[in-house]
Amino acid sequence: MSQGAMTLGASGLRWSARGTPILHDVGLEIASGETFGLIGPNGSGKSTLMRLLAGVLKPQGGEVRLDGRPVARMTRREVAQRLALVEQQAATAERITARDAVELGRTPWLSALRPWSTEDDAIVAGSLEAVDMAGFAERDWATLSGGERQRVHIARALAQRPGILLLDEPTNHLDIHHQLSILRFVAALPVTTVLALHDLNQAMSCDRLGVLHQGRLVALGRPPEVLTPELLRDVFKVRATFLTDPGDDARIIRFHAAS
Repeated sequence: MSQGAMTLGASGLRWSARGTPILHDVGLEIASGETFGLIGPNGSGKSTLMRLLAGVLKPQGGEVRLDGRPVARMTRREVAQRLALVEQQAATAERITARDAVELGRTPWLSALRPWSTEDDAIVAGSLEAVDMAGFAERDWATLSGGERQRVHIARALAQRPGILLLDEPTNHLDIHHQLSILRFVAALPVTTVLALHDLNQAMSCDRLGVLHQGRLVALGRPPEVLTPELLRDVFKVRATFLTDPGDDARIIRFHAAS
């Protein structure tokens, strides 16, 4: 019932809000199974691009493709069976439990011919367990903290069993333990993943990065190729020093205010 990893493509994407251009002719191709990081300063258009890729917004120019098929020719149900989006400010009704919220992720797969089953129960339970929220299943939504709600939103996306998972700032509101565990878990999923990230050290672990600046995709490639001192200075307005962690030889960036 779940999809395998899929390709995600876009070409010539444009979007404006109240006459102000937000995205300018953005194009990219994300390979099946790739973990792709989308980075850029505040206001660069990351959330808008994520919503366009998910089919939540309709492009004012260009197109989005799932496994080569234009999203514009697909129904919302077809898209939801293939792709799940976790937004920064995802809305959820207050008068439900955490489990109820995750069960909503199964909606694209249900129909009169395919009612709720024990398989759905198992998928929901497994999704809650994956984000360390199994013990909160019966808690009312209104009693959950911001970090707990974020983990439930991720569990709901996992319950969709998508081939493509889009996460807009997935570590928002999470403590450092859950930031690391969620990112490690997501990286191990057999899906194509797109992460919009603020933490550039977290972005270093992605397969490839795309850098948005003033609505344009200004760099695309592997993290060491993209996160150069020159780009960090020009796009993020910081100076950077690159260090090596003696524990695992991982590359780490230390930031300094631009002089």
